[in-house]
Amino acid sequence: MKLSARKVETAKTGRHGDGRGLYLYVKPTGARSWVLRYQVQGKRHDLGLGAYPDVTLAMAREKATEARRLILGGDDPIVKRRQAQPKTFKDAALELIENKRSGWKNAKHAAQWTSTLEAYVFPSLGAMQVTKIATADVIGVLKPIWSQKPETANRVRQRIEAVLDYASALGIREGDNPARWRGHLDNLLPKPKKVRAVKHHPALPHADIADFMDMLSKRSGVSAHALRFTILTAARSGETRGMRWAEVDLENGVWTIPAERMKAGKEHRVPLSSEAINLLGPRRDNHQLVFESESKKGKPISDMAMTALLRRMGYNDITVHGFRSTFRDWAGETTSFPREVIEAALAHGIKDKAEAAYARSDLFDKRRDLMQAWTNKASPNETTTNIVALR
Repeated sequence: MKLSARKVETAKTGRHGDGRGLYLYVKPTGARSWVLRYQVQGKRHDLGLGAYPDVTLAMAREKATEARRLILGGDDPIVKRRQAQPKTFKDAALELIENKRSGWKNAKHAAQWTSTLEAYVFPSLGAMQVTKIATADVIGVLKPIWSQKPETANRVRQRIEAVLDYASALGIREGDNPARWRGHLDNLLPKPKKVRAVKHHPALPHADIADFMDMLSKRSGVSAHALRFTILTAARSGETRGMRWAEVDLENGVWTIPAERMKAGKEHRVPLSSEAINLLGPRRDNHQLVFESESKKGKPISDMAMTALLRRMGYNDITVHGFRSTFRDWAGETTSFPREVIEAALAHGIKDKAEAAYARSDLFDKRRDLMQAWTNKASPNETTTNIVALR
């Protein structure tokens, strides 16, 4: 039975058909809206036609007839509607970031995406309609930074590609993606890895680590303790800064970093030497930060606190992250510990899939020996730790 003006006005909660896919939806609140249900290429779609009473029964039937004409002509009315409402690259990018936010394991991803696009892409492409962006536009963004900042430039390219793919998925863009690499931009730009060697974090030579730690031990404050702890555990600075007492087992000398705070998204156990434990101070409530900011209670020290300390000590050419390289060079060049033990200490994933399939252990006991040897090496009185008592 077709609807009448009276039925539209008095219809109860639910869906009421007018025929040929046109429905009136009535919500429990009494709000009424029109929807045309149709199929294109075997897929069902619901096209909103507006709310009653702004859209009357007669108007809804007229809109449904127009949509059916498009369908008969081989078009999708939803796609046509989107194409009639131009979306800028910036609009599409921000929508994509918002849609992806809940799925990213690290909250920083959204901020990194936004800052990268704001710095390199939005100034030239932000206001452009996403449907009109072509290869020349993408090249215009990438060329100025391709040779100077190859790693950053490649991330920019990947993010432009993702935004344009998102627009295609919405049905507001057609054709090939002008930011794709394989078979397209790889013919126009040199490979990022060949533009310039990857620049590693500047590191302290491992021969100088004991002298450095001696100098650092004379410094007081949370940043100094956090830096010494970071070096002795070969941890990432963010892992140290976010460390809470709930993660620390003082009795067994173990720091368990939860998966959500690890780069690889996998829980990581760190063996703690007595020297590292001494840097933690007295135990506090589980929820409290171990290295809490002295100026902002309840907050971790800033990500620049340890770097600023290095600069005050006169070390302008090394980074906090570089101490992981110092540890790796020392362990690989001067000790007999197996490579897999060293890599496990750094919480590095195994790239070889076959090898990874058999690596079921975190080699914790062997890592404890390794980290104690590193603590001995980094101690100012290193010479005494190399003496072996003979009976």
